[in-house]
Amino acid sequence: MNWDYLQPVKIRFGKGRVSEIKDLAEAMGCKRGLLAADPFFFTNGLADRIIGDSKGTLVGAFGKISPNPDVEEVDACAEIIRQEKIDFVVALGGGSSMDCAKAAAAAAMTGDSIREYHGTGKVLPKTHLPIIAVPTTAGTGSEVTCVAVLTDHKNQKKSPIVSDSFYPSYAIIDPELTYTMPPKVTAGTGIDVLSHALEGYWSRGHQPICDACAVHAAGLVFQYLYRAYQNPEDEEAREKMCEASVIAGLAFTLPKTTSSHACSFPLTNLYHIPHGEACGLTLDYFARVNKDVENGRVQDFARKLGFQDVDEMADAIHDLKEKMGLRTDLKDLNLTDEQIDELIRISHHPNLENNPVKITDEILRDLYESMR
Repeated sequence: MNWDYLQPVKIRFGKGRVSEIKDLAEAMGCKRGLLAADPFFFTNGLADRIIGDSKGTLVGAFGKISPNPDVEEVDACAEIIRQEKIDFVVALGGGSSMDCAKAAAAAAMTGDSIREYHGTGKVLPKTHLPIIAVPTTAGTGSEVTCVAVLTDHKNQKKSPIVSDSFYPSYAIIDPELTYTMPPKVTAGTGIDVLSHALEGYWSRGHQPICDACAVHAAGLVFQYLYRAYQNPEDEEAREKMCEASVIAGLAFTLPKTTSSHACSFPLTNLYHIPHGEACGLTLDYFARVNKDVENGRVQDFARKLGFQDVDEMADAIHDLKEKMGLRTDLKDLNLTDEQIDELIRISHHPNLENNPVKITDEILRDLYESMR
């Protein structure tokens, strides 16, 4: 087995470390920063606090970022970067703000719209502005990945762009920033962490270092997610979910996600199911589909986590979703036969090819019919 490993992001983990942004910018020789953040942080005071703490290092801000960032938002952010002569970007928030910032920091160095690189196969130039990624959710792992998931609402398309230019220079994981996450967000982002870990492990591109990260991250999710959901003030659970999130990010960055993420894109794009919840919706189903691949390595994964087998782990995933009020079916959508056909067709996203079992139309139909 041949494999390679790369992780260029410098990780800074710990309470209160968001205050280190100014020092990190200076270490990179940067003087004019842009804060790209979820709109909420411009109303709750966090954005103002971070800008103030930067002592003039952050000279601009961009907050027009939607939950599924649109290519037009990326272009708008890139244009501000060009106009204000920005030399580094701070991405604050969940995966949406980080993905928007990563794409904008690269697109700003070209004269192009990010649309030219969105699902087209055109490769972004390696030149990009340095990014300091500061997650406020324990979920996406985007702070350590080279992936940006973008939506083109105009053309009804949602897909990831993968580029080495998207790797942040630094990731600051400050658990204190997650304390205000409401239970519903905690649940959705937490099940996304589990999806990253499992899909990274069973991906056709799996390799030993990422496998080890996947096992560690998944174990933390099963132990701490429901605690964080039940009690938002449980500092240990919050810190451990932050740890799980960043390590799951390391687990899937190189192997890439697979079937659950491929199916999540149409579920989010067509029916507006939040990304993490959409990924988790099919996770237990695909665990059973993949359970015996490569001499039962997914069975080994389940046993390492303390389960008897994959079926018991899949039951635990289903129960965890149910306890946290996440979707376990699509019954409320009253899907027609035509809508099921559309979901099957659009689920054939490139990520589906990373799945170790070939996912056919028949498997997808069984999946969606079982949820109808």
